[in-house]
Amino acid sequence: MYYDHKKVEWLKERYPEGTRICLNRMNDDPFPVESGTLGRVDHVDDIGTLHCIFDNGRTLGVIPGVDDFHVIREGSEQTEEEEMNMSM
Repeated sequence: MYYDHKKVEWLKERYPEGTRICLNRMNDDPFPVESGTLGRVDHVDDIGTLHCIFDNGRTLGVIPGVDDFHVIREGSEQTEEEEMNMSM
């Protein structure tokens, strides 16, 4: 999935470096990171992929709108569910 420049800029603002996420499920990866794995965003590239470093040592790109994940708010047990509308 590719996003236009405006959507990529929004993703970069929405998921800055260090954003903590919890992966719910990867849909199209032959060697997915396990569901429930926590990680942090290293950077968002120019096509909108979130490159993440997971707590189990794996690094892998997460694709908003394809992979299922949610943001973890630091210092809180609560999470923010991601309801991404990719029709921008």
